[in-house]
Amino acid sequence: MVKYARELDNNTKSCKARGSDLRVHFKNTRESAMALRKMELGKAKKYLEDVLAHRRIIPFRRFCGGVGRSAQTKNEGLSNGQGRWPAKSCEFLLGLLKNAESNAEVKGLDTDALYISHIQVNQAQKQRRRTYRAHGRINPFMSSPCHIELVLTEKNSDVKNETDPKERKLSKVQAAKKLRSGSKSKST
Repeated sequence: MVKYARELDNNTKSCKARGSDLRVHFKNTRESAMALRKMELGKAKKYLEDVLAHRRIIPFRRFCGGVGRSAQTKNEGLSNGQGRWPAKSCEFLLGLLKNAESNAEVKGLDTDALYISHIQVNQAQKQRRRTYRAHGRINPFMSSPCHIELVLTEKNSDVKNETDPKERKLSKVQAAKKLRSGSKSKST
C-alpha cells in the first residue's frame, strides 16, 4: 500500500485515489488541481467538463510566466487575468475524480456529500528524449510528468455548538456595571 502525503482523519468517511508517473505536464496539472481544492465532487466534475468545453477557465497563479490573459478569469476570482484551458490535465483529473467516486461507492459513502479534502500534485522523474540542433549538436528534450493524489471526504451535516456549563468570569468593570444596573451578583 502506498503512503499518502496526508493521513486520513476518519478512514470510514473518506476515500482515496492516486496516479503515479502520469504523462501530463506538471505545471498545468498543479494549477488545475489548485482550482479544485475544497470543491464538492459534483461541482468539481462539472467545472472540469466546462473547462474542456471552454466555458470556464483554469486560473494560473504560480506558474504564470508567459500565460495569456482572458476575461473568463474574472469569474474565477483572479485579478491578473491569466488563465488557460489545459485539456489533458483536466482529462486526467476527471478520470481520477471518477475513480475516487467509484471507490466511495464501494465503501458505501454518500457521493452527493463528498468534497475534495486533499489534492496534491508532485513532480515525477523526467523522461528523456533528444532534439537535434545546428552544427551537429544534440540537446535534451525532457518531459515533465507528475504524480497526483486526492482524498474525498464526506461532509459532516450535523455540527452542534457545545454549550459551556460554567458561567463566564466577569471583569471588575463588568461586575460593577452589573451591580449598578440592579441585577443580582453571583455572591449573594
